Amino acid sequence: MDDYALPLWIYLGVLSVLVGGALKRVLASHLGAAPPLVAWLGATVLVERLWVFCLPAALLLLLLGLAGCLYAACRTGPPPASLLPAHGKAVLITGCDSGFGNATAKHLDAIGFEVFATVLDLSGDGARDLQGTCSPRLTLLQVDITQPQQVQQALLDTEAKLGLKGLWGLVNNAGVCVNFGDVELSLMSNFRGCMDVNFFGTLSVTKTFLPLLRHAKGRIITISSPAGDQPFPCLAAYGASKAALNLLFNTLRHELEPWGVQVSTILPSSFKTGQSSDHDYWERQHKQLLQSLPPALLEDYGEDYLTETKDLFQSHASRANPDLSPVTDAVVRALLAPRPQVRYLAGPGVGLMYFIHGYCPFSVSSRFLQKLFLKKKLMPRALRRRPGFELDLGLHNNNNNNNNKDEEEELK
Repeated sequence: MDDYALPLWIYLGVLSVLVGGALKRVLASHLGAAPPLVAWLGATVLVERLWVFCLPAALLLLLLGLAGCLYAACRTGPPPASLLPAHGKAVLITGCDSGFGNATAKHLDAIGFEVFATVLDLSGDGARDLQGTCSPRLTLLQVDITQPQQVQQALLDTEAKLGLKGLWGLVNNAGVCVNFGDVELSLMSNFRGCMDVNFFGTLSVTKTFLPLLRHAKGRIITISSPAGDQPFPCLAAYGASKAALNLLFNTLRHELEPWGVQVSTILPSSFKTGQSSDHDYWERQHKQLLQSLPPALLEDYGEDYLTETKDLFQSHASRANPDLSPVTDAVVRALLAPRPQVRYLAGPGVGLMYFIHGYCPFSVSSRFLQKLFLKKKLMPRALRRRPGFELDLGLHNNNNNNNNKDEEEELK
């Protein structure tokens, strides 16, 4: 079942439970501990009387079920026959060295788009891969989106090749995640690095190419993250940059509507991209963090606490989905649907995540993210040293509590 239909089916299930529970309570209160025959006769009469009230509820459940089926069919995206043709349309994609950008460039080229793919390294593996697998319609551009002069040169190169045609689509994909850890443990350079690429770099590219997009009444598609809407543990720098990005394009959507430019955001689940599966990358990040922290701060949190965080990130990345097609398919729908959606949730579990975040108490949604993302078991070392202190994150089992007590006794 498509992720978009999930909340409606949850509503349907909750309503069924409520109606069934109410009926059960009514029967119990009326019949009590009556003899079996009397209870049966009484139940029959009572059900007949309640039928007038139950029938509307049953019809409502049936209508909701039909609505759910229609909703799921509609939100899976329009059938191929209803999509606009890709032939003759030009699209610029940022961050095509690997991951979503590389996969999207190949997919759009295969279905007939004229693709301008930006890469950091024209001689890198990603660029060579695109050159070897894509058609002559694809053009590689060397662009670091944090460098305005390179973005401007990409505009000149694109204009020279497109002429008066304009740019149909801009896919803002380039992004980085350069932190893992608590806010207090994250370097200021991590926050600046995420903002420079994810927010300011994407803003620079968008502003630079907007004249071409307005000329073609085209589309802007930005690959963001659920971390920009929800407080994922230990992802504050990355999440803050994506939150700023989400607000920017929500505002831009209203401003560009009179120009005929459609703006969409794609929110992927966990996928295996970039350096996420590189063991050496996580070890380098961990080593850099240990070397940069003040001794007093490292003493308060403990090296084992930081190591656990690194191991959890690495474990989560190893379980990520290697199939990037949900994201590339969402990009195609956003580019070619006659009326593209404002948001596309790409990948399993994203719909449930947003439902819990939107409709459940904060304590429930916070616990859910902790269970889903980082199942931390260690507390900071300074907290473990406090006699009788117990931090209930819902993540500790009896063995961990016993270990903490043993550590406290040793410290005493």
